[in-house]
Amino acid sequence: MAIAEGVRKRSMPFMHGVLPLHRKQMPSDLLAGVTLAALGIPEVMGYAKIAGMPVITGLYTILIPIAVFALLGSSRHLVVGADSATAVILAAGLVGLASVGSPEYVALAGLAALVTGAVLIVARLIRLGFLADFLSRSVLIGFLTGVGIQVAMGQVGAMFGVPSGTGRTVRKFFGTLANLGQTNLTTLAVSVAVLVVILGSAKINKRIPGALIAIVGAIVVSWSRNLSADGVSTIGKVPGGLPSFGMPDVSWSDAGPLAATVGAMVLVILAQSAATSRAYAAKYEEQFSENEDLVGLGVANLAAGLSGAFVVNGSPTKTQMVDGAGGRSQISQLSTAFVVLIVLLFLTGPLQYLPNAVLASVVFLIGVELVDVDGMRGIWKVRKDEFAIAALTAAVVVSVGVEQGVILAIVLSVLDYVRRGYRPSMSLLSVGASGALHSSPVAEGTLAAPGLMVLRFAADLFYANANGFSTQVLELAATPGVTCICLDASGIADIDYSGWKTLKELRATLQQREVSFIFAEVLPEVRAEMDRYGITKAVGEDAFFDSVSEAIQSTETDANS
Repeated sequence: MAIAEGVRKRSMPFMHGVLPLHRKQMPSDLLAGVTLAALGIPEVMGYAKIAGMPVITGLYTILIPIAVFALLGSSRHLVVGADSATAVILAAGLVGLASVGSPEYVALAGLAALVTGAVLIVARLIRLGFLADFLSRSVLIGFLTGVGIQVAMGQVGAMFGVPSGTGRTVRKFFGTLANLGQTNLTTLAVSVAVLVVILGSAKINKRIPGALIAIVGAIVVSWSRNLSADGVSTIGKVPGGLPSFGMPDVSWSDAGPLAATVGAMVLVILAQSAATSRAYAAKYEEQFSENEDLVGLGVANLAAGLSGAFVVNGSPTKTQMVDGAGGRSQISQLSTAFVVLIVLLFLTGPLQYLPNAVLASVVFLIGVELVDVDGMRGIWKVRKDEFAIAALTAAVVVSVGVEQGVILAIVLSVLDYVRRGYRPSMSLLSVGASGALHSSPVAEGTLAAPGLMVLRFAADLFYANANGFSTQVLELAATPGVTCICLDASGIADIDYSGWKTLKELRATLQQREVSFIFAEVLPEVRAEMDRYGITKAVGEDAFFDSVSEAIQSTETDANS
């Protein structure tokens, strides 16, 4: 893309999400930022409620942290701010440590943000960004679906104006349902009106800020009609002005009980932010650096912890808001921060009249949107096994807890990878009528040449699949007339200690049976491993071929000589 209209090159080691500037794009970017503020302010207020934090702290997350990432991150699209997944994890981790919304609770949330930011920066220094890859897309869909169900179930009490139940999500939900006989009809009417306005606006045009309209309208009605006299609870006085900047009023020794919570949030931030940045970089054929984004996310969380906010994350929903509004750079996010600054300085007074039922309704819809029915249905259609993993992850999040759900998600992702490697694809190669190689099932026992079978093994050779590999090779070697087994190693990127011992024992067994063992298309790094293990010396240099075709031709030549 031409950049003659703006800065011609990015000479600074930051602002890669902002530069180069494009004058023609600037109006769209600025308008997209205003749109994000209109749509995002109600959303982050809802996330603050999910996290158990004062409503105003939600706005703090899209003030300094969003601007910090805009300047330090590499992605031109990723929006950083309060997020549902990390908000739920934070709330789960702080339960029992302090009373929800209390000064001690807020301080612990700030400490969690600081530790999270520090861990993200350390992760950048030791290049742990790859950990994001251990949460598969299907598991992430299941995790977020579980979070959505948990969030939605938790808002029913406030929407009906009844006391919520106690205990974990499911027990709390049924306890709330048991209290529905105490429903405050005015509160329920407010909730229904909010849902109608938001859903109706989206039906007309998704760019209409339905949540903002609902919030402003509810504030006006609450103030003019004095809804609190009818038993409708409101959020009460909200502090205005800029957030105070400084260390949370806690001791660093309080970080110990937060370790598991921070670990869970870091993993979700790594996975969700990287996935979102990748998606939009691919969409617009742009480059981004996961490591650079880690620095931006880390410093953004440090800024959140120092400014009275809570943990921030790369948000897929807010990123989509900006993209849908025409934003194509972090200029949009900087303009959002400016709008939030104006709101904090001049417009917080009316928030005291906002009914809690309004925020509960907004949060309820956020939860419902997180329930990815289409994603789960798509997984079911193509991979029943992955659907089972996603569904189990969602069920654990809802019934046990979010932190446990994150741990299970990682464990299941790793087990799923091991399972795939444990039973890798194996086939026999042969030369077709056209002279090209084609594969056939191992069970067919297809010969590539007289006495020769070529086995393609499409996985790394490691401890979990080494025994299965050995068994398969020995079965092929037992086929009448087979005098040579060729391993097509093009799909093998690594051989561990168990794999080496297996190859060594396998060669000795085949030698006793007078069956040759040769290799084709061995990758350079794997060949270096085989040299180090002594396999090359044992089988001889002439047992290696650059291609399967060469191995077949060599065998045919030997057979004819």
